[in-house]
Amino acid sequence: MPELPEMELYRLELSKHFIGKPITGVEINREKSVNMPVPQFTSALERKKIIGIRRRAKYLIFDLSSGDHLLLHLMLGGWMFIGSDRVSPDRTKQVILSFGEKKLFFINLRLGYLHLVTPDELDKKLAVLGPEPFDPKFQLTDFQERLSKKRGVLKSILIDPKFIAGIGNCYSDEICFEARLRPTKKAADLTDHKIQSLFNAIKPTLSRALQIGGYMDYPLYVNDTKTGCYNDHFLVYECENLPCKRCGTLIERTDISKRKSFFCPSCQD
Repeated sequence: MPELPEMELYRLELSKHFIGKPITGVEINREKSVNMPVPQFTSALERKKIIGIRRRAKYLIFDLSSGDHLLLHLMLGGWMFIGSDRVSPDRTKQVILSFGEKKLFFINLRLGYLHLVTPDELDKKLAVLGPEPFDPKFQLTDFQERLSKKRGVLKSILIDPKFIAGIGNCYSDEICFEARLRPTKKAADLTDHKIQSLFNAIKPTLSRALQIGGYMDYPLYVNDTKTGCYNDHFLVYECENLPCKRCGTLIERTDISKRKSFFCPSCQD
């Protein structure tokens, strides 16, 4: 599932192509991917401009000139592609938005969705989310206070969108590695020093992943050489039985609440 770095990369790239552009066509090939009857959804979008693209947690928000918003969650397996009638992946597209000759394809939205929402509906949907890791207001004191109320293990806490927004299965492991803490470590057992180490690992880990290109498996456009490059830079995630890049010990895997998790048994406490 795309996490904060992947969705932020999408936001940056899509903004270059579609902000200020009117939607000239809407094609829905899977009614369950949208939240209202297809004719109503289509009518509400056609001739409206994209005036902004934002990210909140793992959501993308397309601000429309009508005052409403498109709320996208790709969930597991969903992805996007910028192309045209002549250039597009040979995959089923659940939703296609046209901007003249240029098209934005939403692919593999079997679990994901693209919903048209009002400002009030959007606020209600996002109100339950925790702070953004890159928000300047998110400081160590806030993190300490939030963590003090938790009794579970770090993996489960970090992937909880109500605790902190945008972190999932992959980057929770990468953050724990950077902090030299096992994802199975209980929050209640952390010293102040270890809490600070965990906090200090969050922004650099996510920033590094964003700069490298995230771990999405599919390119966003033809000749896209950046998207997905983080697959070659994992520190522990999906690295079972490979040597730790810090100490050489073989990386191990464990399951936490039915989620796979990876760590170094030597240099993570």
